[in-house]
Amino acid sequence: MSRRPAIDQQRFLTGLIGAPIKHSASPAMHEQAADALGARCHYQLIEVAGADRVQLHSLLDGVRRLGFAGVNVTFPYKEAVVDLLDELSPSAAEMGAVNTVVVRGQKLVGHNTDTTGFERAASPLVAESGHGAVAVIGAGGVGKAIAFALARLGVSEVRIFDADRAKAASLASLMHAYRGISVAGSVADALRGAVGLVNGTPVGMLPNTGMPVPEALLHDGLWVADAVYSPLWTPLLQAAKAKGARIMTGRELAIYQAADAFELFTGLKPSSSDMGRAFDAVMERRSAPRMQPDTAV
Repeated sequence: MSRRPAIDQQRFLTGLIGAPIKHSASPAMHEQAADALGARCHYQLIEVAGADRVQLHSLLDGVRRLGFAGVNVTFPYKEAVVDLLDELSPSAAEMGAVNTVVVRGQKLVGHNTDTTGFERAASPLVAESGHGAVAVIGAGGVGKAIAFALARLGVSEVRIFDADRAKAASLASLMHAYRGISVAGSVADALRGAVGLVNGTPVGMLPNTGMPVPEALLHDGLWVADAVYSPLWTPLLQAAKAKGARIMTGRELAIYQAADAFELFTGLKPSSSDMGRAFDAVMERRSAPRMQPDTAV
């Protein structure tokens, strides 16, 4: 059966800026979503560590000039790119963090699909737990998106903890329009009486095997989510599951933020199920035992 010619003609160049990103499942998700729609997408990983403002500006100018439909932005540049863009969506401007840059003519427009993605992912957990207080660990780019998403979902309190207290205070100030926003002095303070916990830091992402929360603070009255998906079962989630907590891996956030970004890039509505299958295939390949030992090349 032939595909619709109008969609067959559409080709998109997209990508991801950040470091480290070789583990990313985004290429598979975006390319599979396009293929299912009869379109073509090449999703390029642009791994640049330690880029300063001048280098980021040059990268973004290349995105504008080289025919990209847009790029995602991940750690550690979600906040650094904000001032380098021509326009921001209202939500990206509100939180001061961007994970999706769309090329519109000669303009670069920043969006945040981490927020919309986490809203979709966490909505059932928030509802099932009676919209109780949630502790958010980390006030960087993804932590901001998660905190705003939880506030929009109507949790009674968002308790922000960051090792850099000034960052947590800055995020709380940005969220002044929402009720129940507080800065916790410690992880223990953030979790006292909370029904949910979200890790918005890179702690637990390979090769890091640490935990952002002491295991002793986890219990079966919590739901626990992690923005990290490499590995899918982080040390935090493994420990929380062992304590009987309800778990949400980084899978749902990864899929939903990618689906929202794909639609912004292309104007086409992707299937979250197709993107989920692509994500799962990447995770399965990554966890499969190797048939022979690695050799140097």
